[in-house]
Amino acid sequence: MSDKEKKVAETKAETKKPAKEKKKGKLKEAWKGFNSERKKIVWPTWKQVLKNTLVVLVVVGSCAVVIAALDITFHEGIKALPELINKIKG
Repeated sequence: MSDKEKKVAETKAETKKPAKEKKKGKLKEAWKGFNSERKKIVWPTWKQVLKNTLVVLVVVGSCAVVIAALDITFHEGIKALPELINKIKG
């Protein structure tokens, strides 16, 4: 028997395992992978969390101010359009 035939015979023998055993093996493997990835998580310190929260609040506040200013400007511009059209007409 050649090496290729042996490998084919081995893989056929492996594929005849019951479905439950395959699922258990895959589940164990997935759980091990999950745990190894979970251990790599680095949580920020409380000081970093506060600093990042402050940055987010400042950015959100700045965006709110810019959007409010644009909203007021466009609103006043649209309100002034009828008067401008009347002046142009005559």
